Order: sequence, then C-alpha cells, then structure tokens
Amino acid sequence: MTEYWLISAPGERTCQETWEKLNSVTSKQNSLSDNFKFHIPDLKVGTLDQLVGLSDDLGKLDVFVEGVTRKSATYLGEVLENQRDSLVEHLLANGADLAIYIMKFQWDMAKYPIKQSLRNIAEIISKQVSQIDADLKAKSSAYNNLKGNLKSLERKSTGSLLARNLGDLVKKQHFVNGSEYLTTLLVVVPRNLYKDWNLKYEKLTDMVVPRSSELIYEDQDHGLFTVTLFQKVVDEFKLHARENKFIVREFVYNEEELLAGKNEIAKLEHDKKKQFSLLVRWLKVNFSETFTAWIHVKALRVFVESVLRYGLPVNFQAMLLRPHKKSAKRLREVLNQLYSHLDTSIAQGPVDDIPGLNLGQGEYYPYVFFKININMVEGTGVRL
Repeated sequence: MTEYWLISAPGERTCQETWEKLNSVTSKQNSLSDNFKFHIPDLKVGTLDQLVGLSDDLGKLDVFVEGVTRKSATYLGEVLENQRDSLVEHLLANGADLAIYIMKFQWDMAKYPIKQSLRNIAEIISKQVSQIDADLKAKSSAYNNLKGNLKSLERKSTGSLLARNLGDLVKKQHFVNGSEYLTTLLVVVPRNLYKDWNLKYEKLTDMVVPRSSELIYEDQDHGLFTVTLFQKVVDEFKLHARENKFIVREFVYNEEELLAGKNEIAKLEHDKKKQFSLLVRWLKVNFSETFTAWIHVKALRVFVESVLRYGLPVNFQAMLLRPHKKSAKRLREVLNQLYSHLDTSIAQGPVDDIPGLNLGQGEYYPYVFFKININMVEGTGVRL
C-alpha cells in the first residue's frame, strides 16, 4: 500500500498513552493498519491569528510542493526511457526508500531550524522548491531540445527517400565532379515506375547523357537513381520529371559538408549521453529534496492544525498509519469511534471544511487528518 494517513490526537495523561490506545484498537485488536510514531519537534507556536493565516498558506504550499515532487518523478521516468522500469529504485529520500523515510521521519534541523518561526520555515521550503521548479523547467527544456534536434537528424538519415538525408547513401563515384558543363542529379522514382524511368529519362529533355542513370539505393516504396546531363537543361529536366512523378532531390555532393553532418549527429549523441548522466543525477538529488520538503510541510500542517484543534499548551501525538488492503473503511469507523469525544457533532463521518481550519481534501474528522500517497510512478507506465 502506498497510501498513508497522518493523524494526530491530543495527549491523554501522556502522549505515550494516546499512542498505545490507537495501536491497541487498530493494530493489535483489529489488524487494520501498521502504525508509526511521527516525530515533530517543539516548534514555535506564535499567535492564534498567525496560525489561522498560516493554515491556509500551508495548504497551498502542500499542493505546490507535492506537484513539483511528482513532476520531478515523472520527468525522471521520461528521461530514463528504456530504463524506466528501474524508476522506483531512483526515487529515494535521503538515500532511503520513500516508505522507510516517512515511517522513520526525523525533522531536518540543519535545513529547517526550529528556532525560526513557522512562517519562516514555510518560506524557506517555498523558496527552495520554487528554485528547484524553475531549474527543472530550464533543464528539461534544454534536454528536450537536444533530444529533438538529434531525433530530427536521425529521422533525416532514415525514413522515406522523399525526405531523408541522402548523404550517407551516395559515394563520390556516383557524380560527375569538376565539370564546367555537366552535372549529376539524384531522382526518387516510385518502384512501380522503374520501367517508365528507364524508358523515358533520356528523352525528358535534350542533352541528357545516354545510359547515365544508375540505381544506387531503394527502400520499400522508392528507388534513388542518378542521371547526368548538361547544367543548362536542369530546370527543364526537373519540370518534365515532375510531370512523370519522378522527384528530383536537391543535392550537391560536398565531402566537407557530408562529414560535418555526420559529425553533428555524433556530437549530439555525445552531448545527449553526457547530459543524460548529469540530468539523472540532478533529478535524483532534487526529487529527494522536494519529497523531504513535502513531508516537512505535512509535519508543519499537523502541528498547526493540532494546536488550532486541541489548544495550548502543545500536547498531542502525531501518528502515521498505513491502512491494510481493503481495511480503509473499517479503519475510518474505528478512528471515528475512538475519537468521537473530540467533536461529537461530526463523530459519524466527514463534513465540509470548517472556515479557518484547512484540514485538507474537503474532509474533516474529529481528529487531525492528512493523506500521503507516496506512489510517484502513477502515469509513468511503471509497474510497482
């Protein structure tokens, strides 16, 4: 299961007692979920007005950071292409499996100092992830352009004779070179018109060199023929060739340009290989950054909503639940029964959001609740 429920409940006589009571009814008695303590440090509370305003902003930040996290994962899958099945192995948080990271969550004191106000911590995360988002857009655009240019050149070196690059099909001996009067044309002829071509090409205009045509390449639909003629009748030859469905390709044999074209493909392939390694490394590092930032936002939200719900002094236990397969409905019922005393008006189930309490996904329960789905490969064609 990749869905987790992050909840909190007020401390009984001790927070440990709150934890044990939850564990007893969901894990030990009913086997509905696997439960883990979710450790949130002693954060600065601030004023009630600040918390109410921050609650809404954290909801928006949650959506934004999750979006960048998923975008990073999706793009990493696109970059990996044929290696996409290994995507899950690349999606780590601080070097750990995503499930392990959230089950053993520890607040990062270095990145998000708890001496800062909650608002400042949220702004640190927002700036950090906004920069990653901007860098992702720039890097993905540059890499996609590189891939596009390479594919464009590769298409020109394959595909139909009507459009492909002819440089890798011809040789120097196919052409009359260095003549002041003669030139060699390349003509694409449909395969069903080979007989017509051989009968007609010498008569399409005056000054065509007899028996100068040679078939040098063919694909499924067309053949590529040479023909030698005087330069001054080239335009007339093209016109009559087109009338007979013979297509003259614009081509000048130049060894330096042909070599430059081959070198360009080799250079782009080299650049793509180099950029691929750098980009995969960058995406792995910054996926980790955004995912861990996202879980810190969840921690901030649990803290803020718990203080708004349960009051001061701060006394609540945050807990992470992984519902067992097909147990979500029953687990919800058990939690509502366990915590019904916290808000008797909604003990029967969710209601619409209460103004000032941004409790997420349009769901409100007697306890603080947030959903975390760590499946980052949905829509990427990767099987878990």
